[in-house]
Amino acid sequence: MAKLRNARSGYWLAQDLRVTKNFWQAAKGLLGQQGLAPGAGLYIAPCQSIHSWFMQFPFDALFVDGNWRVLHLIHSMPPFRISALVWRARGVVELPAGAILATDTRKDDLLEFLLDQQ
Repeated sequence: MAKLRNARSGYWLAQDLRVTKNFWQAAKGLLGQQGLAPGAGLYIAPCQSIHSWFMQFPFDALFVDGNWRVLHLIHSMPPFRISALVWRARGVVELPAGAILATDTRKDDLLEFLLDQQ
C-alpha cells in the first residue's frame, strides 16, 4: 500500500492507495467495486486516459506526470464516460467522488507519494 498527500495544501488524498502492478490490474481498475471508501484510492500507471464503462459509482481522477505534478483533474466522473487523452500523463489516481474538492487539489499541485513501510 501507499499514501498520497497534496504538498501545497497538506491534505491527504489517500492513506490507503492501491497501486496496480500489471496490465490486468490496470485494465480492471475499479470495475466490480461498489465504491471507494474515504481515504482509499487506486493508482494506475502507465496511463494517459481512463473510462468508466460499467462502473457503478462516480469517482474523482487526477492525471499526474512522472514527478507527481497534477496535469488534469476530473471531478465526479460518472459511469459510462471516457476521459480526454492527457499526453504528458504518466499515471492516474482514482479517488472517491468529492476528494479533489475536499483536499483543495488543483492543476499544477505537486503530490507526495509515500510507500507504506509495513
